[in-house]
Amino acid sequence: MRLEPLESPSRYRVLGVTLAALGVAFVLVGGLFAAYGLHPLEAYRAMLSGTLLDAKGWQEILRRSIPLLLIGVGLTLAFRTQFFNIGAEGQLLLGAVFAAGVALFVPLPPWLSLLGMGLAGALGGAWWCLLAAWLKTRLSVNEILTTLMLNYVAQSLVIFLINGPWKGKDARGYIYSDRFAEYQQIAVLPGTNVHWPTLLLGVVLALVLQLMLVRTPIGFQMRVVGENPGAARYLGIPGGRVILWVALITGGLAGLAGVGEIAGIHHRLIEPGQLSSGYGFTAIIVAWLARGNPALVLLTAPLMGLILAGGDLLKVSLNMPFRIVDVFSGVMLMCLIASEVFLRNRVRWGR
Repeated sequence: MRLEPLESPSRYRVLGVTLAALGVAFVLVGGLFAAYGLHPLEAYRAMLSGTLLDAKGWQEILRRSIPLLLIGVGLTLAFRTQFFNIGAEGQLLLGAVFAAGVALFVPLPPWLSLLGMGLAGALGGAWWCLLAAWLKTRLSVNEILTTLMLNYVAQSLVIFLINGPWKGKDARGYIYSDRFAEYQQIAVLPGTNVHWPTLLLGVVLALVLQLMLVRTPIGFQMRVVGENPGAARYLGIPGGRVILWVALITGGLAGLAGVGEIAGIHHRLIEPGQLSSGYGFTAIIVAWLARGNPALVLLTAPLMGLILAGGDLLKVSLNMPFRIVDVFSGVMLMCLIASEVFLRNRVRWGR
């Protein structure tokens, strides 16, 4: 067997390789289910019946899809320009911190308070991502390391705030901030935790950024910088400036996801593990499945939302380990990354 490089894979090849990678991932995770004495088909049947065939399951899928949608749309742009942002988890937390600061300490009029929280959250996430982008463009520091390490700084900052200066007056046992006022809470669908304005915003942004990527000069610059940095330099495209713009967008969207979580669900700043169920890391798979197309995140985000909701169901109904969802996500990402070889190369057999 030998590999022959391909100049550009066709859409059908991309689709086929991606589906094959997902199939391998499901087989590997099925082997894990079997190791715990559970028939793989029975596990997958339980996941689907408890989510797609149940009204509450659909609500849970939608709730989890909202942050994945916002973060995933931004990460598609980042990966498209070869800016490997692994810090969306921290950017989500910084967005939540900035939004909570406005809600708790900035005396805005009620009609302006929620908008101010959204803008502050987007600014917080963008600023956290721009730190890593500036280090990359000015000092050539690897953005994978900086964005990853900034996640832990953000987690420590949240814990410090809710344990210290922002600790709620009624906090007992669990630590959290004071509760937001009713006018600082995002509307939800009746009887659910699905904050529909954030969901609608994510859908609109996915379509807008897809048009920007394929129809505007800045979108052309992003594609050239990511696909051929040498050609970008030859054309005079400022690669560093493009990366800063991408960091601003992707960090801002992650910050908005943090605003949605605290203003739409929790209504206060809480511990990082309760605020985000690893959405920043799971959104990497969402973006990778979308293959650099923001509009496709409208499909891949609900898929990962289904897996997250189904994983929680397995933990409760079938007594699977608590970290089964993390293993599922990790295996899926590993298979997607490994499949890149077959996107860029054609397999040939013979002497």
